[in-house]
Amino acid sequence: MKKVLVARAVFPEVLEALRAHFEVESNRDDTVWSKSQLIERLQGKAGVFATGSERIDAEVLAACPGLEAVCNMAVGYNNIDVAACTARGIVVTNTPDVLTETTADFGFALMMAAARRMAESERYLRRGEWLKWHYDQFMSPDVHGTTLGILGMGRIGQAIARRGALGFGMGVIYHNRTRLPADKEAAVHARYVDKATLLREADHLVLVVPYSPASHHAIGAAELAQMKPTATLTNIARGGVVDDAALAAALKERRIAAAGLDVFEGEPRVDPALLEVPNVVLTPHIASSSVRTRRAMADLAADNLIAALGCGSRAGRPPTPVNAEALAAR
Repeated sequence: MKKVLVARAVFPEVLEALRAHFEVESNRDDTVWSKSQLIERLQGKAGVFATGSERIDAEVLAACPGLEAVCNMAVGYNNIDVAACTARGIVVTNTPDVLTETTADFGFALMMAAARRMAESERYLRRGEWLKWHYDQFMSPDVHGTTLGILGMGRIGQAIARRGALGFGMGVIYHNRTRLPADKEAAVHARYVDKATLLREADHLVLVVPYSPASHHAIGAAELAQMKPTATLTNIARGGVVDDAALAAALKERRIAAAGLDVFEGEPRVDPALLEVPNVVLTPHIASSSVRTRRAMADLAADNLIAALGCGSRAGRPPTPVNAEALAAR
């Protein structure tokens, strides 16, 4: 029976599903391991059920020659060196689709909370400073009827576009590496623009672009300078897509109105400057964290691992491979 490692705590039912096929070592204490600790625990393992906490790079792969599959419980996989895995014939999988609607819900809620100054006004109330009504108390930009800008127009971006256009009567513009086909643009009521136009015209800019070296600091000081002073920025993509230090400075100086952030550079560390500005809503990478969605993500990651290691009804055909060429090479 092959051995697998479950690198973080997960639903007990998912562990039982894996134990039906493998000898399972699980991280009961939910410790975030160092690289050397991860390498030690991967010895003799054919597969790993990973999360964004584990960096599976070329050094790890070289030290774990028996590894056959890396199955991420996330739609993103920038924690995995996919090219190095492919070169070694190691299958990489992720968990797309199952978190699309939940993440879009959260992204829209985060954008609205930032735009309508909800966190800022709640802190004001909790401090006991609300003593009377006045006409301009926490006035903010509207959301309905304004222009929603989306950077990155994959599944989640399209789901956010639908919410904005159909639910809030927003005009939707987007920029993406590849323009959508006309029928898909029509379905989400979105108009393609270049990046400069997106930054200039968006009242509320939402980031859902995947992280890669090409998207690192896609929003930095120069991009923030192109945005309206009344605009908001929401990041549910990945830490590193935004230059957090530049954003904190722009917020402090009110060069944009507000921001909502669920992801951060170097998370779980957060740039201290972001903690000091009032006009930002901060959440700890929880956009997909509904009961149903997190369970679906875990189930899909487990199904991928079972299939990638040649077990179950889909043996050799994991549902959502990232590097199908590694499967073909087998």
